[in-house]
Amino acid sequence: MSLRGWVLFAAMSVIWGIPYLLIKIAVEGVSVPVLVLARTAIGAAVLLPLALSRAAWAPVLRHWRPVLVFAFFEIIAAWLLLSDAERHISSSLTGLLVAAAPIIAALLDRLTGGETRFGVKRIAGLAVGLVGVAVLAGPALTGGSAWPVTEVLLVATCYAIAPLVAARYLGDVPTLPLTAACLGVAALVYAAPAAATWPDHLPSTRILLALAGLAVVCTALAFIVFFALIREVGAARALVFTYVNPAVALAAGVIVLNEPLTPWNLAGLALILAGSVLATRRPDADPVPAMSEPTRVAPR
Repeated sequence: MSLRGWVLFAAMSVIWGIPYLLIKIAVEGVSVPVLVLARTAIGAAVLLPLALSRAAWAPVLRHWRPVLVFAFFEIIAAWLLLSDAERHISSSLTGLLVAAAPIIAALLDRLTGGETRFGVKRIAGLAVGLVGVAVLAGPALTGGSAWPVTEVLLVATCYAIAPLVAARYLGDVPTLPLTAACLGVAALVYAAPAAATWPDHLPSTRILLALAGLAVVCTALAFIVFFALIREVGAARALVFTYVNPAVALAAGVIVLNEPLTPWNLAGLALILAGSVLATRRPDADPVPAMSEPTRVAPR
């Protein structure tokens, strides 16, 4: 991989590894609906001017039903649950639990008639990954954080369902207008709840910077960099950075917010990453499909 490719890879590993940290900071000063509205509205405002081609929007309009389904799971439901959970549990634990999404996706694909074939390695990967989730969730569940942990696991499930919807029904929809449309729809959904819970005073600079970072860096800029990475190294190799995100989330929470670094976190991270690699790797005999754009469309 070229130096440019490595730089873009490192950038994406950080950009989609720090949303959990920024969400944890933002929920200290604004309600969950306000947080989601800020992220979606600003993100859509940045991306929409980059996706003005009428031809690019035609597939979005043609497939509006699966687009709405995708928007619900990837943004509308997921970001509500994610932000609410981080009001009660650490950002590092959140990022680690969300890392179970590839394992859940592999299982759901098989259960819903997908083409995923379960050999010994994939079954072992599912088992190892689920043990990792249990290692992470166990102490939190016994510590009185059952609902927030459940919320994050529901987020991981949403993040697993959305790519399946995209892969099966949105294969010919360009990623940029699809993302802009989903963000715009989500902003409309959260406009009224955000207005009803609008803060009485201007949040602190720290909160505002976290909101801006989520919207501009982790949402809009993320896709500009992501598309550049795909052009540089290809879609399949570009998605490898998703295995680095949980480690970035863990490090960010520990370093910036002084969150505890426990043996459970390290063990859970190792097990989930190992399980994800085994459960999602393509067998040598499987054909590798041509991909012009990734099925992972929205940021984390």
